[in-house]
Amino acid sequence: MTIHIENIGEMAVIECEGRIVQSDAAIELRKAVNLQSDARIIVLDLSEVTAIEGGGLGMLLFLERWAHDHDIRLKLFNPRRSVQERLEHASSMRDFDIATLDEMMALLACADRRYAQAA
Repeated sequence: MTIHIENIGEMAVIECEGRIVQSDAAIELRKAVNLQSDARIIVLDLSEVTAIEGGGLGMLLFLERWAHDHDIRLKLFNPRRSVQERLEHASSMRDFDIATLDEMMALLACADRRYAQAA
């Protein structure tokens, strides 16, 4: 799995690509999210995640709790149907905030405006 991080004001977008099926991938995801402790919103872009298994699902649940404990909004964005089905099958869907495209556009616009004002 590869991870790319984009910071826009108080929002961090973590783009994930590949498979979150082994513990190494889950640990890399945790490290990437933990490094964003100054963000107010963290978006995990799952557009390019082709598979997620038990360890990855468990890590997403852990990160949701971690974000809540740090007063950070954690959002998932654009999971592929296969990934969304795994989330639903694991009965975890209710625990995750999945952002719509409209919501993502609004979040990006707001973060960009705040960033421009601060500069």
